[in-house]
Amino acid sequence: MVDAIVFIVAGAIILGGAIGVIASSHPVRAALSLIASFFGVAVLFILQEAHFLALVQVVVYAGAIVVLFLFVIMLLGVDSSDDLKFEPLAGQRAAAVLMGGLILALVLGGLFLSGPGGDDGAVALTGQQSRVGSLELSESQADVDLLADDLFSRNALAFQATALLLTIATVGSVVLVRNRGAEDLVVDEPGTATN
Repeated sequence: MVDAIVFIVAGAIILGGAIGVIASSHPVRAALSLIASFFGVAVLFILQEAHFLALVQVVVYAGAIVVLFLFVIMLLGVDSSDDLKFEPLAGQRAAAVLMGGLILALVLGGLFLSGPGGDDGAVALTGQQSRVGSLELSESQADVDLLADDLFSRNALAFQATALLLTIATVGSVVLVRNRGAEDLVVDEPGTATN
């Protein structure tokens, strides 16, 4: 019963954070909503007793990645809101809808086409079963080694998709906060600055 309550609360936080990222017109508020969503995912990892992944979720994603986004936002500055009718790249909305549909198809394909697997675990989208369940766990082999083996063999496609999504998010944060119409920064040569 307690697990169900924690799941519902964490799911509500994740959903609220995701809606906040999409609906917020201010990039800093969107980044803070993303942090809330990441913390909700970390709670779900803890609920599944995946403590290492929860730690990575908080330290890497909620810490480093969002701090990088905030750094880019603050570095470029946000002086005015963008006009949503202005499209700097022709056809970008159609391309975004197409890419979103393809990513959704990949996610749904991974969920429904991978199959339940056998005693060793579920079959990944790549068609490989988990080798973790069939391995003899020894004191010399760390859990991180087993995680890396599973991540870079069986779940290599999911790992690459995550890297692609992070790259797209970084480029998107730069595009959202670009300072349109402002003068370029002028950098003085060392020793030539005037008072």
